[in-house]
Amino acid sequence: MLERIFGLSGHGTTARTEVFAGFTTFLTMAYIVVVNPTILGEAGLPVAAVAAATCLAAGFGSLLMGFIANYPLALAPGMGLNAYFTYTVVKAMGVPWETALGCVFLSGAAFLVLTLVGVRQMIVAAIPRSLFAAVAAGVGLFIAFIGLRDAGIIVPNPATAVGLGDLTQPTAALSVLGLLLIGALQVWRVKGAMLIGILVTAAAGWALGLAHLTPGGYSLTAISATAFKLDIPGALNLKGGFGATLLEIIFVFLFVDLFDNVGTLVAVTKRAGLVDEAGAIPRLNRILIADSMATMAGALAGTSTVTSYIESASGVAAGGRTGLTSVTVGVLFLVTLLFAPLVQAIPSAATAPALILVGSMMVGALTEVDWADPGVAIPAFLTMVTIPLSYSIANGLAFGITSFAALKLLRGQAQRSDWLLFVLAALFVLRFVYLAKG
Repeated sequence: MLERIFGLSGHGTTARTEVFAGFTTFLTMAYIVVVNPTILGEAGLPVAAVAAATCLAAGFGSLLMGFIANYPLALAPGMGLNAYFTYTVVKAMGVPWETALGCVFLSGAAFLVLTLVGVRQMIVAAIPRSLFAAVAAGVGLFIAFIGLRDAGIIVPNPATAVGLGDLTQPTAALSVLGLLLIGALQVWRVKGAMLIGILVTAAAGWALGLAHLTPGGYSLTAISATAFKLDIPGALNLKGGFGATLLEIIFVFLFVDLFDNVGTLVAVTKRAGLVDEAGAIPRLNRILIADSMATMAGALAGTSTVTSYIESASGVAAGGRTGLTSVTVGVLFLVTLLFAPLVQAIPSAATAPALILVGSMMVGALTEVDWADPGVAIPAFLTMVTIPLSYSIANGLAFGITSFAALKLLRGQAQRSDWLLFVLAALFVLRFVYLAKG
């Protein structure tokens, strides 16, 4: 049956290898069960409910990817988009989290429609590849900054905006310990280093009295606090109050998810040798259909945008070549659902180091930028630096695409085939005007 569904022999693999690869991928990305509730909890969502929703969305999405697309790509709520959800949409813009979940659902639905009608391919072709890398790096810096702030390592300073915190304080000291531990485990190539580091740091905090073990009620019914609580009429602005702001939110969720997916797909499929002779990814539409459906299911359960994980590369390195790897990851996340509500007992000092190091890994994408070409380097830099400094992925996208289009026009390199790039740039200019008047 497995041979018929996944074509194991045709991919030069076995069921045993695929299952082992699935376990490897799961261990490298299981930290999201702890980190995602921590971030979304700051937006007012119940932590235990988000933990359960995270497991459910990751399990459902990974199963979809395995069965529909037959790729060793695992899915879960994306890092970066969860930060955008909390710190920009809910806390900065004042959008209720229920409405924000409605925006996530609509972005998934839009992604599905764009994929089915072929517009997605046009958008991917219009965006410079250097900006894909710059967005990934900018989001990485954004996440790392949030982790440093949560750890108390970086604190507000009225004279310089930010400054170094008191590292002798319990939270900061424990976070530094966790940072060193996870870093050492990663250097030693320990599988599941992130998750192990979080749990050991949390245990140290409890043992030393630097954190308190105060878990809430252990019950699968916790997910009822977020499941089906999304407000789609509010996201469509049928209730009034937010206007074009909601369209911008949906746009950012859609575009960053698109960037995340394309970057991850290219990296993982190349490493697995799954691209064709022309460098194209077979069954790409199936991959994106699975991703968009997972995002919609995640919003219904109560979590931010679901996307493919670069940690899938660890499973590929362990021999994963088919969807059976993803199915294994999905099953493991569903099993974890039984324990998910307990993650509210994990102190922020244990999750902050994970945020910092995940951010550092995302910055590695900058190697794909041609820094010798100012027409590429300047937009990439503006994209990367604007995201963390303005606390907005939308602003980073706007600066990057607008500056790239402007420089291309000034250099006399504009072509008819670039029409969609200039349309996007024009829309971002109108956005700047709208924000200035607002």
